Amino acid sequence: MTVAQFDALKAAWYYKYLYNRPAPWHVDSGIKPLMPTNDLPAYPSEDAVVSGVTAELLKLLFPAAVEEITLKAAEQRQAAILAGRAASSDVAAGLALGQAVATAFVARAGSDGMRTAGGSPAIWQAMADSARARGEIPWQSMETPPRPPMLPLFGQVRAWMMTPTDIARERPGPPPSTSSQQMAREVAEVRRYVDDGTPEELAIANVWNDGPSTPTPPGHWNLIAQPYVRKAEMSEVRAARTFALLNMAMHDAAVACWETKFFYFNPRPSHMDPELKTLMACRTSRRTRRDTRRFPRRRLKCCRMYFRAAHPSSIDRRTRPRCRVSTRAFTTDLISKWGRCTASESAATRSALPGPTAPTEASTCEPFVIVHAATPAD
Repeated sequence: MTVAQFDALKAAWYYKYLYNRPAPWHVDSGIKPLMPTNDLPAYPSEDAVVSGVTAELLKLLFPAAVEEITLKAAEQRQAAILAGRAASSDVAAGLALGQAVATAFVARAGSDGMRTAGGSPAIWQAMADSARARGEIPWQSMETPPRPPMLPLFGQVRAWMMTPTDIARERPGPPPSTSSQQMAREVAEVRRYVDDGTPEELAIANVWNDGPSTPTPPGHWNLIAQPYVRKAEMSEVRAARTFALLNMAMHDAAVACWETKFFYFNPRPSHMDPELKTLMACRTSRRTRRDTRRFPRRRLKCCRMYFRAAHPSSIDRRTRPRCRVSTRAFTTDLISKWGRCTASESAATRSALPGPTAPTEASTCEPFVIVHAATPAD
């Protein structure tokens, strides 16, 4: 999705400087913008472009939430008009362009191999048989009833920058044999951490407990990147490029990781030692349980360490006051929600936004997916 956002903004920057249409507040000095302003041409609206491409992809990925996604996307476009950033034709052109770019990404998603990444019982059995033929213990489900392996053919899904040959070439060598002393030592090491981990070690484990019902590791890294993007006061295109590069790299790394996992099909430490229970967010080690029972202050310290490690931005979070004044309450609240920054940041943000050199900076960059978007109407 972030790659689609970058490509959509790149196309938008091309058309902005092709038509060079000024923003409403430039045309009519009586319009007082309610968001930080910049010198970007208004046509097509960058807000509408982002909302258009993002909503189409989110609706594809989360069909049960189509209504909510549609409403949020419309809200962002409405905020651009209410704030004086764009006219209705700017928004209409941006929406059409964003949706056109989304079409190319929807087509790519339909043919990237993800539909068949789950494999079949015959494929799962062949992987286990191959590991046994090498004299190794294969991976097996520890759940009751047993579940199939997670997306065993994800290693064959189309990557962004790497070819299948590249991925196979970068594959690590085989892991320690399941019957080797090295494997026994490594399993014992994991067992020691699980049984006798300190509060500090537990806090680290909990922070990176990115399993189901969490943003997962890729989402976690996007959250880590957000404060850096905000602190650097990046423009829309620079922020989009940052997240696109980050997520393309993580996708390709995940494809390569899965290719290696299911090439060897080796077990996890908890498979080698059935008594080893992995630490989840709600569990603690024996040492931590003993210490926090004897010393309640340590329990509080452990909780604080986990909270600070998991939510670093909450310590000094910058809040945006919402102004609700008589009949303008809804409008001002909506603009505040979709505003780029606080008033104190606006000058620095304006200087970070692409100005006259924007075509060189953004629109001439090579997109990650080449699309032929419909030309916005005059």
